[in-house]
Amino acid sequence: MTLAVQNLSVTDGTRTLLSGVSLTISPGQVTAVIGANGAGKSELVLALAGMLPISAGSVTLNGQPIKPTPESIRRAGIAAVPEGHRVLTMLSVDDNLRAAGSLMGAKAATQLAEVYAIFPELAERKSQLAGTMSGGQQQMLALGHALMCAPRYLLIDEMSLGLAPLIVKRLLSVVMTLKAQGTGILLIEQFTDLALSIAESAVVLRSGKMRYAGPASALIADKTLLQNAYFGV
Repeated sequence: MTLAVQNLSVTDGTRTLLSGVSLTISPGQVTAVIGANGAGKSELVLALAGMLPISAGSVTLNGQPIKPTPESIRRAGIAAVPEGHRVLTMLSVDDNLRAAGSLMGAKAATQLAEVYAIFPELAERKSQLAGTMSGGQQQMLALGHALMCAPRYLLIDEMSLGLAPLIVKRLLSVVMTLKAQGTGILLIEQFTDLALSIAESAVVLRSGKMRYAGPASALIADKTLLQNAYFGV
């Protein structure tokens, strides 16, 4: 069951943010999206999460169109982790996760236990206000938010932004575990080598357009190919 994006375009008034972007995310695989600041990476995540209007193109799951609204996206098993460690700062860790799983009904308790098993660091801080935690702990909680919906696909935007290498390594281990469990992952990551090292496929965006789409291994093997796609030189 593949999540497919075809000829996706996003505009903001007279400004084109994305134009003709196509990619696929398969179960148990990572698709890395890389590019310089302003390339359109975050806009891609927001569009796929139903938080930014799509002006053209389609998003399908196993060939069936998905209505581009947050509710429809969530029901389809797709969850986003936007850039910036977005959590409910005035709520406790436990209340954050329960709020994120409010639509899961009877399954919420099971999913909460699974999130705490993945992140014992959060289990130790159930009653702590989210806003008082470190940036790394807040990023764990942001990932926990998404996992409360038991997603089949995760869209992760700049997971390592501003975090210490040790925390990045910890988060990366979670991504690898989810991948091994069959979750399809779209990963936007500032550390290009890190993203490509765990990805099967890659897309390079520049000025909202695709400059490369293919195996991540090809970009690892040929730095000139990566440089040309990234910088257009």
